[in-house]
Amino acid sequence: MTPILILGAGRMGGALIEGWRRAGAFALDQLIIRDPYLPPEAAAVLAGARVNPPDAELADARTVLLAVKPQVWRQAAAALAPLLHPEAVIVSIAAGVRVADIADAFGGRRVARVIPTTAVAICKGVTSIVAADKTSRARAHALFEPVGVTVDIPAEGLMDVTTAVSGSAPAYLYAFIEALEAAGEAEGLTAEASRTLVRSTLIGAAALLDHTGEDPAELRRQVTSPAGTTEAALKVLMGEHGLWPLAAEAVAAAVKRSKELGG
Repeated sequence: MTPILILGAGRMGGALIEGWRRAGAFALDQLIIRDPYLPPEAAAVLAGARVNPPDAELADARTVLLAVKPQVWRQAAAALAPLLHPEAVIVSIAAGVRVADIADAFGGRRVARVIPTTAVAICKGVTSIVAADKTSRARAHALFEPVGVTVDIPAEGLMDVTTAVSGSAPAYLYAFIEALEAAGEAEGLTAEASRTLVRSTLIGAAALLDHTGEDPAELRRQVTSPAGTTEAALKVLMGEHGLWPLAAEAVAAAVKRSKELGG
């Protein structure tokens, strides 16, 4: 499956490379990186990989990670498809872009479509995978299993939802952390104290959820005393205009945008 050609080494492409390095999954000399906007400092870190090599070398790749922005993937495919090996497998992280469209743009090559999270950089990522054949599915698993959890999605139509509840979800958590830190400051805590309390508490709560495997509803009940402070807060968060309707609205908006990007 190597060499691996990475088309776009931005935030997600860079996170995956970092994860591979941490996991010892692929050596830098197994990577070919095509990114005309790669800053010099990033190129220096990737010494050992083939960075922006001559076009003729792209035919060496047996796996191609399509990690460009969804808005420009067609231009990238048009420029690069004629340069690739006929048996190269395309693994795409472009949000909303359908397998059939990618396969068509890349001359009928095998395609897997994945939605990873940036925590692949620390080998704690989550990657959803859909593919039309066993070979491309296996190739996607080989790329992402070393850097976290992989989940097979049975139908491509569900990938827009997967984008909304997984791919975009880290940003939701970060936004909640921002809001909770600001609320702590508004009630009189220093910025440093609120920052430490909120982040450490939520990291610990997530670790406990992971460690116990308990249903989050059960863990919530365990820390909610009747008529206590937590219950008072939850009456707001779980009320008519609270987290549940907001989450549903947010996910629906992300699903809609994912479909638009794929169009």
